[in-house]
Amino acid sequence: MSKDIKLVVLDIDGTIAGEDNQVSAKLQDTIKAVQDRGVKVGIATGRMYRSAVRFHHTVGADVPLISYQGALIKDPNTEQVVNHLPVAKDYALSLLDNLQDYDDLIVHLYVDDQLYVDTILPQTEVYADRSQVPVVPVGCLQTFVQTQEPPTKILAMSDNTDRIGQLLVDFKQRYRPDQLYLTRSQARYFEATNPQANKGNAVKFLAENLYGLQAEEVMTIGDNANDIEMVKYAGIGVAMGNGAEELKLCADWIAPPIEADGAAVALEKFILSR
Repeated sequence: MSKDIKLVVLDIDGTIAGEDNQVSAKLQDTIKAVQDRGVKVGIATGRMYRSAVRFHHTVGADVPLISYQGALIKDPNTEQVVNHLPVAKDYALSLLDNLQDYDDLIVHLYVDDQLYVDTILPQTEVYADRSQVPVVPVGCLQTFVQTQEPPTKILAMSDNTDRIGQLLVDFKQRYRPDQLYLTRSQARYFEATNPQANKGNAVKFLAENLYGLQAEEVMTIGDNANDIEMVKYAGIGVAMGNGAEELKLCADWIAPPIEADGAAVALEKFILSR
């Protein structure tokens, strides 16, 4: 490594927060030690901004928060929107129409950092409880979209993880990469954002546009397919031991799983021990 790491960006679910939805004391202490070395620390997540902001504060992050896969970058200290890349309305309507063909999917729509659904089902209640956000039923989502600002993200959820995998394959054939960015943040979640909205582009924006850093001065840690772009971008890209196999193939190093504080182990190895 030719340059010291000056920015670390961490995913939330499966990386710094496990089933208990909390950040361990060990990881919090390790992040503080990293910051004491002069390294900036940030969060990049597929979550809503309002769901992710408590993690930003818990770890003491000192760069703007990347949410919605990078579609919204906002500074929690000033509430200033640094960058917002919504889904074009035409593609949002097309996607919602196509998702209707699958009767076992639950569709979530995100507009202005608010979660909207056609009707509230038990799975959405579980999702909203874990995310600690309210959910608003609005009936037909297509009709609703036509009256609103363009959405920041669309998510389709199913307990049938094979269905989600197939959905990703099918829809990547229907939509070009310059029309929609399609990914899987967890086994049960299919997610769609603006084609430029992914964690890799968002981390690059922070590093290069805001802080004048190069990729080799950046370290990223994630666990799932939606972390691939930021793991590939960074000088040191780390996959969690509990992570998706496709992410591990892209990583420079594979950390222990989250149950063993793998993110803390990675920070110690690449920053604190140097």
